[in-house]
Amino acid sequence: MRLTMLSDYALRVLMYAAANPDRLVTIDETLKAFPVSRGHIMKVVLTLGQAGFLRSQRGRAGGFTLARPPGDIKLGDVLRLTEPDYQMVECLGPQSTCTITRACKLPVIVQAALAAFLAVMDQHSLADVMLQPADFLSPSGNDRRLAP
Repeated sequence: MRLTMLSDYALRVLMYAAANPDRLVTIDETLKAFPVSRGHIMKVVLTLGQAGFLRSQRGRAGGFTLARPPGDIKLGDVLRLTEPDYQMVECLGPQSTCTITRACKLPVIVQAALAAFLAVMDQHSLADVMLQPADFLSPSGNDRRLAP
């Protein structure tokens, strides 16, 4: 199983915002911490904002911050928001053409594994994975820190 890029960066953006709780974080500084496209980070921030995980402010002095305490943001909730589906095998999808679907026992096992994965993620919050601002190194790996 592999998480989508949206899920991966949603978790990273939340971790970055949590590391800087006393100020608004900008898209530009987030891009320095996580060198992906501006459009992708903007989509992540918009998605998290619409779901109530982030609060954002537009304009010259704008940015984003956590909308809730880190302990109230369950990792499983973030993944349920950002993963489009959990169709880990074809037969779990609505367009399945698998000829053994009716007799196959694999979907039950795959669904149980997915439920166990989400149950573990539900046991952990953003508070469990928080970092300090100094933990975010520049993309080049040198010691130039991104946090003010």
